[in-house]
Amino acid sequence: MVPGYADLQRMAAVLLAERAPDDARVLILGAGGGLELKAFAEARPCWSFDGVDPSSEMLDLARRILGGLSSRVQLHHGLIDGAPEGLFDAATCILTLHFIGRQDRLHTLREVRRRLKPGAPFVVAHFSFPQRPGDQDLWLRRYAAFAVASGIESSAMENARAGIGARLAILAPEDDEGLLREAGFSGISLFYMGFAFRGWVSYA
Repeated sequence: MVPGYADLQRMAAVLLAERAPDDARVLILGAGGGLELKAFAEARPCWSFDGVDPSSEMLDLARRILGGLSSRVQLHHGLIDGAPEGLFDAATCILTLHFIGRQDRLHTLREVRRRLKPGAPFVVAHFSFPQRPGDQDLWLRRYAAFAVASGIESSAMENARAGIGARLAILAPEDDEGLLREAGFSGISLFYMGFAFRGWVSYA
């Protein structure tokens, strides 16, 4: 349901590796499910990871997905305030920040920034699209249409579209970039756009 999701993970790994050392310690915020951890661990066999997620069930799933790779991963139940202090060589937060309201999002970004070494890369990706009148309906209809074209039942997507519009804290791209700057990140660059989703790389 996320256009080019596997490619997004590969791009994120490439962007992290531009500055992270071969033995990097990487913070993964929103690690539940384990798909990003697995992709990064397979791509970079000498990296180690700390994954943070508020859902114990999703962390259990991550452990199953990781299998033998789990020896390089420490999983932490909770939010960013429960994450290790670092300092980390890189961090990601993929498909997570749209669950967090604006003020809590700024706090989260600042806490990630505080845990990173100077110049360390940080990759984020989540729902983000213009917020002019009518924009939300347009972009969520496109998101739903893509999901249906990918094999999801249309009735399920109609329910999902309504729920997303009502529950998620979706910001305009310029607001997302502004929060990254306010949290202390620099060199902010858009590297991914897939219909209703956007992704940026920035640096501590």
